[in-house]
This record gives sequence, structure tokens and C-alpha cells, in this order.
Amino acid sequence: AFSGPAAQLGEQFKRGALLYFDRLNAKGGVNGRTIELKSLDDGYEPDRCKANTDKLIKDGVFALFGYIGTPTSLAALPLATAAQMPFIAPFTGAQALREPFNRFVFHVRASYFDETAEIVKQVTSIGAKRIAVFHQNDSYGKAGLDGVLRALKPLNLEPAALGTVERNTVDVAAAVKSIVAGKPDAIVMISAYKSCAAFIREARKAGFGGTFFNVSFVGTQALADELKAEGAGVMISQVMPFPYTASVPITREFQAAATKVGNVQTNYSSLEGYLAAKVFTEGLKRAPKNATREQLIAVLESIQRTDFGGFMVDYSTRDHVASSYVDLSMLTGDGKVRR
Repeated sequence: AFSGPAAQLGEQFKRGALLYFDRLNAKGGVNGRTIELKSLDDGYEPDRCKANTDKLIKDGVFALFGYIGTPTSLAALPLATAAQMPFIAPFTGAQALREPFNRFVFHVRASYFDETAEIVKQVTSIGAKRIAVFHQNDSYGKAGLDGVLRALKPLNLEPAALGTVERNTVDVAAAVKSIVAGKPDAIVMISAYKSCAAFIREARKAGFGGTFFNVSFVGTQALADELKAEGAGVMISQVMPFPYTASVPITREFQAAATKVGNVQTNYSSLEGYLAAKVFTEGLKRAPKNATREQLIAVLESIQRTDFGGFMVDYSTRDHVASSYVDLSMLTGDGKVRR
């Protein structure tokens, strides 16, 4: 998605990935071969994504990398599977891309089940029980809702209210009305940054005084930029290390590289692109010089309990989900992010 209301997600992920690939290529690439990242815009629309994927496969690309979103990734997945094409580091935590197991798909990030479980744990740990869900009316929103329902079930709880928004729109009035009427303590949000920002503003105007929780796909910095001072206190679950300090080796490496080129914003989305590129490249480094796609799959599966500078990646022949790492962050009134 390089255009439309989710454009910052695609743009920031791509910049992070290119930051790593460009540095790698400047040093001669891998086994004397450089990496070219071909990028097509789908506007976060499944039909366009499917057409783009068909074109890329027909063009003979070596692998598919860094798809942004659940509905788009699900549209592309059957094509990738039929072409036996590695599908690496999709920017989604949806279970539908994890189950049933697909040997062509390799995830770097944790799942929405992991994220929503952490959110529900956080809310209920302070005694709050009334949790509402605002979600996109598509496979992404359903994936997040399913995660919340799954986390609530052992606690014998159900959502206090539900509300939906259509993908790539900010028409949140009906959702605000139904959710605020349910008098929730907290609202879990499963949508992109434009619609989430619109919902937060309108819900506050309607009298909601509880806490907003977003999953990582919202685009943390993009949401902060949208809300500015209105973002104070908004919570977001994260599947990457905190990118704004050099607290672990991968963030130090990323920050140093970003500072050197000067055109990459340091945020969670760009760090995820950088780390995804690093994991993909590690597979290439372990593969023979003129590796086939099958050989790439085999060597990616050999990356087991490997430390990527403070971020552990653990694949196997039957598990292609690298990580279950989840952390929580909060927006501040000056447009920044803190842990």
C-alpha cells in the first residue's frame, strides 16, 4: 500500500527494507549477486494485490516479500502457493496465514492472537472487564476480533460492544454510537491508522473516557502523526523491539544505518522492514550461490533460535512463525511513543 489511507505502512516498511538491501548491495550483495526489490502499489485493496502478484510471478521474481495487510496477503497467497513461491515476512498477524501450515510462508512477526492476548491481559489485570472491539469489516478485522474473543473466553467474558468500519474509509459514526453505548472500560481497535484516529476523536467527543488499545498493524508513528496531542494515552501492542532507543543491538544497527542515509524515519514499521530484509538475507547467505526457491525454503528452516541483535528468530520444518514477541507502548501528547 503506497497510496490510500494505509500508505504510510507500505512506505515505511519499504524504506526500512531498502535501507538494509542497499547497504548489502553496496558491499557486493550475497555471493556476488545483488538484491532488487520490485515494488507495486495495491492501495491496500485485495483485487489490485492479486493482479500485482500475478504480474510479479509471471515476471519471474525469486520470492514475494513484505506484503502489507491481511486481506491483500490472503488474496495473494493462493497464487504464491500454486507457483511454489516463497512468501516472506507479510506485515500481518492473521491466523489465516499461519493455519493451516503453508511451507511457502515465513512470518517474522508475532500473531494477532499473541497481541490481543497481551492487551486483554493488560486490561483485566487492573480489574477492568468491559472490553469493546472496533474492527475493520474484513479478514484483518475478523482476525483481530477472533483474537480478543479467544483471550476473553477463559475469563468467561464477552465483548461489551462491537463496531465496524469499512476498509479504506473513515466512516466511524455508527461504530462510535454502538460502542460508547456499551459503556466499555477499554476499546480494542483492529483497523488502520486513518480510521482508528477518526474513531478515537469521535469516541472522545461522545464521552468515552477509557483506554484505547491498538494492535501493531495500525502503524504506530502514522497514528501518532494523525492524532498529535489527541494521541496522549493511546496504547499499542508491538511485535518489534522499541526502535527509538539503542537499547538492543538490532535497534543500534538500524538507527546508525538510518542516520547515515538520512531519508528513513525511525519507527516500528521501518524497523520491521529492515529486520525482515535481514532475515531474508540470512537465508540467502546460508544457501548455495545459485539457490533455487526450494533451497531457500530449506535454509530458512535452518534458522533456528538465532539471535538477530536482540530479536530471536526460530523456524523449523513444521513452524514458519519466527517470533511470539509482544510488548506494549503508549503515545504521548507531544506525538511521541514511549514504552
